[in-house]
Amino acid sequence: MANLQTLEIPVKGMDCAECVLHVEHALAGLPGVDSVQVYLTSEKAVLKADPAQITLPAIRKAVEGAGYSVPDAPDLSQPPKGNAVATLADFTRPVLTLFGVVFGAVLFIVVAGEWLGLFEQITERVPWYVGLAIVLAGGYPVFLNVIRATLKRQVISHTLMSIGALAALVVGQWATAAVVVFFMRVGNYAERFTTERARRAVKDLTAMAPQTARVEREGTEIEVPVAEVRLGETVVVRPGEKVPVDGEVLSGQATIDQAAITGESMPVEVAAGSRVYAASLAQLGSLRVRTKATGRDTTFGRVIQMVEEAEAHRADVQRVADKFSAYYLPVVAGIAALTFLLRRDPLATAAVLVVACSCSFALATPIAMLASIGAGAKRGLLIKGGKYLETLARADVLLVDKTGTLTLGQPEIKDVVPLDGVAKEDLLTLAASAERYSEHPLAEAVREAARQQGIRLLQPESFEAIPGQGVSAKLDGNTIQVGSRRMLPERVTHPAAETLEAQGKTLLWVIRDGKVAGILAAADTIRPEVPQALAEVRKLGIHQIELLTGDNERTAAELAGRLGVSYRANLLPEQKIAIVKEYQAQGHAVVMVGDGVNDAPALAQADVGIAMGAAGSDVAVEAAHLALMREDWRLVPEAFRIARRTMRVVKTNIAFTAVYNLIGLSLAAVGILPPILAAAAQSLPDIGILANSSRLLKPLVSAK
Repeated sequence: MANLQTLEIPVKGMDCAECVLHVEHALAGLPGVDSVQVYLTSEKAVLKADPAQITLPAIRKAVEGAGYSVPDAPDLSQPPKGNAVATLADFTRPVLTLFGVVFGAVLFIVVAGEWLGLFEQITERVPWYVGLAIVLAGGYPVFLNVIRATLKRQVISHTLMSIGALAALVVGQWATAAVVVFFMRVGNYAERFTTERARRAVKDLTAMAPQTARVEREGTEIEVPVAEVRLGETVVVRPGEKVPVDGEVLSGQATIDQAAITGESMPVEVAAGSRVYAASLAQLGSLRVRTKATGRDTTFGRVIQMVEEAEAHRADVQRVADKFSAYYLPVVAGIAALTFLLRRDPLATAAVLVVACSCSFALATPIAMLASIGAGAKRGLLIKGGKYLETLARADVLLVDKTGTLTLGQPEIKDVVPLDGVAKEDLLTLAASAERYSEHPLAEAVREAARQQGIRLLQPESFEAIPGQGVSAKLDGNTIQVGSRRMLPERVTHPAAETLEAQGKTLLWVIRDGKVAGILAAADTIRPEVPQALAEVRKLGIHQIELLTGDNERTAAELAGRLGVSYRANLLPEQKIAIVKEYQAQGHAVVMVGDGVNDAPALAQADVGIAMGAAGSDVAVEAAHLALMREDWRLVPEAFRIARRTMRVVKTNIAFTAVYNLIGLSLAAVGILPPILAAAAQSLPDIGILANSSRLLKPLVSAK
């Protein structure tokens, strides 16, 4: 299949993890299909297939054969409407509350009815065929899915419950079968609404995407669909409008709300030369933007893709639960057979089949993972899969890059040391004027220091950049040189220079007509939130924190000393990978935080790679397993807390299900739990798991 293309097909009707597997199996068997990923939250299937062999009618037929549907004339460019999301959000809580009330009322009626013997009277007076019709009518959608799965040699969560309902019918307990069907449907609806709440993160994001853009063409502004905007075209953004593309501001000034991209609530000021992102909102001012990326290629498009693809990465604990569910049915069947052989009691046997419910095991992990991934996305944390949450929860080593990660990656002038009787302001004037036309990052730091002092720069009569050394310029007839020690006419030492170098700072020597006029000391700035964030990480039990940098030994030692971490300096990218492997070989779960292209190999090698600022380096974001949508170190300890909270919920779900089913099977096998109460009891684990997992949708309060 050399001519493969990616096809996106919307799929309606999926509301559980098993639905995803059914659709995947159905589509994977089609001719021409190389791979399939089905996403529950975004309700779509992504196929890599040969377009010469695959057709939409064939896809629709396969999806419908699995029990789901493909909308007519799917328009993949249109996101879900925001109003629909708001309506769902408004009605989710009252509907779930109504389920709880109905569930409790029916449970009370079942228990009271069984105790008073009312069900026996009803069963005796109502003809069996009427009871059968009630059960079939109520359970038709569930039974149909079970039959379809069975024909495909698949065991789903409702298979066992359907067998239990059938067993109840066989022994003449149609009322029990009806209760089983009722609670299956209640569980389905509750799971569906919980899944919809988790879907809201993707829907909220997708609904933010602008659908049209105002483009300059042939001297006029015309409004076109975003999909028709071409790279390099100029897009006009007016106050109150969303930026439709990723691009560079050509002219204009505006206050931009980038919460949809970075998760940062504070707006930013942009002007000519600034980068802006699709789906960000221009609150004040207007802009002319040169298009750099559109649609799914924008940062916003990548955000949605990463959230969607997170479902494809299943946690190890989820795989264990899936395998357990596959073996659970024969185990329960064996217990039921043993009960019948030992007690010769068909009611007890039916009760065993009714009370056993593998659905709770299947739900224990995916619902919790889905809830955390959705909630994390709204907080600015893009988690690429449940397995990374699981690994992050047990991580014990944190490795961090320096430039752009721990620091801002923007050098600043920290010290101005005049010599030879030169005034401090004059020294800065000479240096900044000489650096006026230099593109070096240190030159920009010098110019910025002058701007902060309100210094007006002089116009150089001549300018020359000397590679590896610095710059030379003519100012008012004087030759001014600014650069490294290599520019000095002879070996010069000064106590201030030695002190500043010992602090890990980079020195710029200012020379006027062959004599040293002064020293400027530059250093990168630590992100202000880093010390507190690292302290929070240590409180979480991660005490091995190491700085990995390509910077020199002195700079690394000074920064590591200030932060209280160990360090390794002068590292190449391959050496960072070797250090990650070294820790992994010792049995540690390693987390690596970085931001640049040179960090990508180590991010990919780490058990969990975290990319700082997903709106930045594409390579780092693709290599990482978790991306921070804004450059805020407070998100790092929050990611650890979310992961640990998620795994606590998952383990609680599994433990609760195991204990509950063990007790239920035991009581049913010895005849203490009759079939009618077993039918009511079998749905309790599902409701408990859904309620417990839904807690993850609530914001996690970070430590202050």
